[in-house]
Amino acid sequence: MRSIMGIIKKVVTQLETPRDQRPLGSGWLSGALALLASLAGLLLVLIRWFPETFSYPEIAFIQESGVVTAFLRFTLLAGYALSLLSLILSARKSLGWTALGLSVIASLMATTQPQIGGGPPQSLYFGLDYFIINVLVVGFLFVPLERFFPARPEQTVFRAEWQEDMFYYLVSSMLVQILGFITLAPANYVNAQIPLDDMRIYITTLPFLVQVLIIMAATDFVQYWVHRAFHTFPVLWRFHSIHHSTKKMDWLAGARMHFAEIAILRSLTALPMFTLGFKPEAIQAYLLVVYFYSSFIHANIGWKFGFIERFFVTPRFHHWHHGSDRAAIDINYASHFPIYDWLFGTHHLPEKEWPEAYGVIGDTVPKGYWRQFLHPFLKPKPKEPAE
Repeated sequence: MRSIMGIIKKVVTQLETPRDQRPLGSGWLSGALALLASLAGLLLVLIRWFPETFSYPEIAFIQESGVVTAFLRFTLLAGYALSLLSLILSARKSLGWTALGLSVIASLMATTQPQIGGGPPQSLYFGLDYFIINVLVVGFLFVPLERFFPARPEQTVFRAEWQEDMFYYLVSSMLVQILGFITLAPANYVNAQIPLDDMRIYITTLPFLVQVLIIMAATDFVQYWVHRAFHTFPVLWRFHSIHHSTKKMDWLAGARMHFAEIAILRSLTALPMFTLGFKPEAIQAYLLVVYFYSSFIHANIGWKFGFIERFFVTPRFHHWHHGSDRAAIDINYASHFPIYDWLFGTHHLPEKEWPEAYGVIGDTVPKGYWRQFLHPFLKPKPKEPAE
């Protein structure tokens, strides 16, 4: 056990190497990509072994199409090639040897265990495949963007507390079934109690793009007020402060949210989407948009959007919401359309400026997933009197 923890510590240390100590050709990039590929391959093998346990039924068609098998072969080959390249180039071998070892283990598991499938879906499942898609698709999109167009060039991909935010990503993905049930519960109740047939018939007749835009406007209006409530009421702020505790903004930072906040926020913002009669394809399109948009507005991307910032939330707009500067307190609650902040007096976006720092004033949120999970339920510590 100690040897395993020692290996993990060496790998994490090498991943967190400052940028000026790992120039191109040092073997760091190939080692990091090799580790990502080998871990993805190992997780894909687990999904093939236990599809009823680790597969999200809503995306089961991906496995049935053979894409998973092809992707598994690609990731394992990439893991071997990149780990060997890292071992050749790098003076520090932790990433290369670890990635190579994981690739070998994944290959042996893939060849010695036949694919299990065809059984009835379980009543309880965990979205491991959902997590892989989350990390790989979103990560492969935003990591290069943050590398080449950063708002803060000194910030690295594996910045402080990245493991913590990755674990948040894992938990919310694995518990997608429970979150889905909670999200739909209020909408199901409204649909059963309130007759909205005339409105649903009318909305169904609207063009596809119009439906998507209405969903975005309606959900963001609800989200604005729910979000503002989390900042206004101390009992709710104790949950939301966890999301604000990150001091480095990037595509991973948005994943740091307390489970209770995710449940409340999603269930309330989903009400108009699932009660007003929007077509399933319009809902799916919106979910795809918000899926990437949430990562985008948290990302370390320094693009200049000009007049577009007046109409749509951008990374700079949302970074101000996360700022710990005095001017950044309780502002910019919208997730899509800044007009809500204009209308309700919470808009703040100074010309070309970014916040100086991020996080919670006073640094009152503990570190670590489980400490943060318990934080809202524990009595706040009294402030020490000023001397």
